[in-house]
Amino acid sequence: MMGNTGIQVSVLSYGFWATYGVKEKLSGDDGIERATELLRKCRLAGINCFDHAEAYGLPNGEAERIFGIALKKLQNEDSNLWRRSELVITTKVFWGGEGVNESGLSRKHILEGLSKSLERLQLDYVDMVFCHRPDPFTPTSTVVRAMTDVIRNGMATSWGTSEWSAQQITEAFWIAKNEGLEPPQYEQPQYNMLHRDRFENEYFPMFRSPYNIGTTIWSPLNSGLLTGKYNDGIPEGSRATIELYSWMDDKLTQARKDGHIDRIRALTSYAIEELNCTMAQLALAWCLKNPNVSTILLGATNSEQLEENLGCVSVALQMTEKHLEAIEEILDNRPSDWIGPGGSGNRVLNTL
Repeated sequence: MMGNTGIQVSVLSYGFWATYGVKEKLSGDDGIERATELLRKCRLAGINCFDHAEAYGLPNGEAERIFGIALKKLQNEDSNLWRRSELVITTKVFWGGEGVNESGLSRKHILEGLSKSLERLQLDYVDMVFCHRPDPFTPTSTVVRAMTDVIRNGMATSWGTSEWSAQQITEAFWIAKNEGLEPPQYEQPQYNMLHRDRFENEYFPMFRSPYNIGTTIWSPLNSGLLTGKYNDGIPEGSRATIELYSWMDDKLTQARKDGHIDRIRALTSYAIEELNCTMAQLALAWCLKNPNVSTILLGATNSEQLEENLGCVSVALQMTEKHLEAIEEILDNRPSDWIGPGGSGNRVLNTL
């Protein structure tokens, strides 16, 4: 369940960040055939949630445009499998363009940005719309009123946040409650084995009543680090070889300095020996075991990666408390918190 929305999402979702609209821009390929193939595989595997943002792709919004065209093709192929009532389609508003009023969370940009996203997606509405980042220049009350209007005029069915602090979310929540407006109902944070503190510690009260926020976590593989493919440097053909992702060099340098590569090597051996799975599957399954994760955003760029990622569900079904504790020993990075030693209140087994 996605927070208090009543919407049910698949535990795995498919995201378009860094997946479409960048390589295509550089290679001249329009990306539609690849998107159609991977979306078909996703849907046949049971995925019903597809994640977007106005900023994804070059130029901004190109990834949404590719999805819109691919979705129409797929609906023509099988209108029942792709019926709109069964799909959960999201987008995010914040970075819309280079102009001074083409970004942020002003009422003007929220309405204009979302309208353009819907046009590119070829949709009448999205199921979930996120404020992609907090806006220090726009009062929270203005944002809440604008997002309320977006919902009540039928452009979206609910709204949430991405990388907002717990304080910012609670402020928006209580403004909405006190003024009869629509509250934020979910958050899209980064969460993975190497990036834990905010999700497991700061957000912990947000997963309880009255907030009950849902989560759509991004970068569950830490930009690919948790696949193990970067253990010996940057492989040819990976995203990190594209100039736009040159920041990966710094990320890898820091990962080595922090001992993350050694941990990933140890986890890779554990995955193979104890669970007969890949490092990527282990990392995704570990996220699935956290009951506060509503859905995980996958970013596979080819069929082989997608099929491997989908296998994480069966791995999660095998994982026990004993496996999780062994993984914690290797990671050695469990956040300390106000609930008790070792964050014992944060990680409990869910139905998986």
